[in-house]
Formats: sequence, structure tokens, C-alpha cells
Amino acid sequence: MILKYGQSLESFVEEWFKQAAYSIILLRNEGYPCVFYGDFYGIPHDNKKPVKDLETLIRLRKEKSYGEQHDYFDDKNCIGWTREGDNEHLQSGLAVVISNALEGEKRMYIGKQFAGEKFIDSLGNCNEEISIDEEGYGNFKVKGKSTSVWVEG
Repeated sequence: MILKYGQSLESFVEEWFKQAAYSIILLRNEGYPCVFYGDFYGIPHDNKKPVKDLETLIRLRKEKSYGEQHDYFDDKNCIGWTREGDNEHLQSGLAVVISNALEGEKRMYIGKQFAGEKFIDSLGNCNEEISIDEEGYGNFKVKGKSTSVWVEG
């Protein structure tokens, strides 16, 4: 890729990828979460809007992203992880699925404490509800080139 004078790398980053990247930055146990000013507020003089649902992802980091993490990095085009939540943060726990290609689904463990509960995609990219089975597993879905963050609903 060759950039022309005055052209930024940002113009090559698709919106769906920014949402996926911020899900990784904000909702995983590792790392130091940070948000770029222009991604949060937008850059009006460059006609750049804020990243879609970035405020939601920040809220999910604060309220839901706690407890033991289980990674599902078994597919090059569809990854996921869960956070079981903890007793200190009421109603914490979440499941994240990211696709860089086609829609997908991952059977993931979120914890037996959620058995019988329904989960919804807090980003609104998938409209159905996911039921957690008696063993603490759910079949979490994602649309193509998209991110879904499933929380107890």
C-alpha cells in the first residue's frame, strides 16, 4: 500500500474493523485499554465520525468485563472469548465473537452460574437471544465482518 501526500492510514481502516479492534482493546483481561480522541469524539474538520458503539464498549468494560477469561482462537476468521464475571461486580460477565469474513457461531463456556439465562448482543448486530445450557455453554453468533458482545439480558 502506498499512501499519497496528505492521505492517512486511517482512511484504509474499515468501520467494522475499528469496532473489532476496540472490543479486543477494551474487553480482554490483558493489556492497557486506551481510546483515541478522534475515535471517541470524531474529527469534524476531516469529516470523521466517532467509532460506532465505542461508548457502549467502554461501558461494557466498566460494568461487565470481569472474571476468568476463556479464549476461543481456533479459527483464523472467527474468534471469541468469554469473561465469567465475578461477585464484586453484579451482573458482570460477557461473551465476544468477532468475524473478519462470513457470519459464524462459537460454542463457548461462560459459566454454570448463567445456566438457563438469556443473552443478547449489546451492539445490536445480532437480534436473537442466546440461551445458556445447564453446563454453562452458549452458541454465540456473529454476522460477517462484525463484532457481537453478548451480555445477560
